[in-house]
Amino acid sequence: MSNLELDPQEIRCGAEAGADGEALMGREVPLGGPRAMTVSRTLPGVHRRLIGAWCFVDAYGPQRATMRVPPHPHTGLQTVSWLVEGEVLHRDSLGSLQEIRPGQLNLMTAGRGISHSEESPETVLHGVQLWVALPGEHRHTGPAFEHHPALPVLTGPGFEAIVAMGSLGGVESPATAFSPLVGAEITVDGTCEVPLSPGFEHGVLLLDGAVERLEAGPLVYLPPGRSALRLSGRGRVLLIGGEPFGEEIVMWWNFVGRSHDEIAAFRKDWMEGEGFGAVEGFDGAPLPAPVLPTTRLKPRGRVRQPFRNV
Repeated sequence: MSNLELDPQEIRCGAEAGADGEALMGREVPLGGPRAMTVSRTLPGVHRRLIGAWCFVDAYGPQRATMRVPPHPHTGLQTVSWLVEGEVLHRDSLGSLQEIRPGQLNLMTAGRGISHSEESPETVLHGVQLWVALPGEHRHTGPAFEHHPALPVLTGPGFEAIVAMGSLGGVESPATAFSPLVGAEITVDGTCEVPLSPGFEHGVLLLDGAVERLEAGPLVYLPPGRSALRLSGRGRVLLIGGEPFGEEIVMWWNFVGRSHDEIAAFRKDWMEGEGFGAVEGFDGAPLPAPVLPTTRLKPRGRVRQPFRNV
């Protein structure tokens, strides 16, 4: 799933400070259609734009819906598709045709440019769509797609963690990553301590169940310096994190670039049918790009403005 807004602007979500971190409040984004989906977008936000290299988090469900995302482009990022419930079919301009189910990973590296579509029958869907910003030296790499039907698991007293991206507690995912990071689904059963890399900043999102000090909806940001995540209850949470991303980026629609002119060139290429290939087999037309805003897009770093505890 991707950003289907017809008038994408810089996203302004709320943030509140909690005892255990900074709660990044999401905003509801409808993806269109009478039985289509509504997602909660917690990253990027008005204050915090990245957690490590993670630059986009859409959570959805559980809801009965039809996913139908027509062919659209991406640059400068990886899409990370993670399901808790349901099934989604991925097609892309490399010729990939791959269904994803819960516990599996679909990873698409856009690099210099790729296009893809996603669809499902009307069913109960519950999951998270994430993007990882590619660092400068890799952002023009060739496009690629990976499907990982089985992923390594880290276990400890009171928890089990599927390591989808990067590494956690010495367990490493086979998925391709271009910067030090982690992405994992943690099942909590009791009280536990999940090991963390102190040099990483992290985000924690409740997926289901009841876990103390986590509420459904917000993505909780944890700054670097923690060596463990203490959780208690019974449920599942998503953990993302990585070394703080030192580059400024421009995010607009489905593109990640470094300047307004670069984004404008990506848009022009897509509208003229250049540079992104074609998605075969989808029953429908590609998505047209929205109109660029009248003001120039500006590169921005991890944090947009000083955070105030109110």
